[in-house]
Amino acid sequence: MTDNDAPLSKNQRRAAARQKAQLARQKQKRRQRAGKWFIQGGLAIVVVAIVVGVVLVITNSIRPAGPGPANMASDGIRIGQDFVAETTPALAADEEPEATETTASSDTVDIVVYLDYLCPICGAFEAANNEYISGLVSSGAATVEYHPIAILTNSSLGTKYSNRAANAAACVANYSPDSFFDFNTAMFEQQPEEGTRGLDDSALADIATGVDGVQQASQIRQCIDDQEFASWVTAATERVLDGPLPNSDVETFAGTPTVLVNGQQYDPSLPFTNEEFRNFVITAAGNSYADAGSASPTPSATPSATPAPSATPAPAEEPAPAETPAQ
Repeated sequence: MTDNDAPLSKNQRRAAARQKAQLARQKQKRRQRAGKWFIQGGLAIVVVAIVVGVVLVITNSIRPAGPGPANMASDGIRIGQDFVAETTPALAADEEPEATETTASSDTVDIVVYLDYLCPICGAFEAANNEYISGLVSSGAATVEYHPIAILTNSSLGTKYSNRAANAAACVANYSPDSFFDFNTAMFEQQPEEGTRGLDDSALADIATGVDGVQQASQIRQCIDDQEFASWVTAATERVLDGPLPNSDVETFAGTPTVLVNGQQYDPSLPFTNEEFRNFVITAAGNSYADAGSASPTPSATPSATPAPSATPAPAEEPAPAETPAQ
């Protein structure tokens, strides 16, 4: 046996054990320091992410309303004889709308409709009275002014269908205003049920670009995809909810549909019938309309196929911030 193979003494074994323990402690300290920096770095990343998220939420919540669509300076679009829209400049961001000048002193009747494209009662009103209104407008006996709003934003399983549909309406008003009446008709003919996801943006674009005589179809489709007027829809809805309604005595908005004829609010019996609405139009317009209306079509009364319990009420609170739209 050589000297190297000689057994270690007791003191040597203790020294070797102390050295081994010291090395182990140093290694453990290095691991602890590395873990500490990792945790601190991770916490810093989380804190930064939270701060960025809060900033984004605050920024989005205070984002000013964008510019409005052309031909909706009153927050609505007015359609006249032969379904030609009245042209108006677009509202600048945060600019207040201007009430449409009424024609009540003439032989032309002013009909104004506040609607939500998800509202089933709006659909029932359209089903009963669209043909009659169409006849009045095409002949020049009446104008109709549509105000698309979004009070059922939270009734489409998170897709914000009411806002997206009203945005699509604004896109049509902006790029192909003379197609608006047919677009509005088609939207209610293909109306989804309240409480469902509604139509996606592609389907809305198909409706908007599928009506006869539509112009700038590619711009309309892009406008719908980009939600170009979504913030304007929210602002216009808030203005309606704040009241009063222009050119009327309506101080408080009760819900959709709200229909005005020469400034007088239509308070229907339900289910809707065209006969009742036609009689209201004649009464509201007075004798001047009776002469003008005699040449316009007067289809037989058509009861609504969908009885509705009451008007869709306006929400107690302002519309919720935009959610991610369905695609």
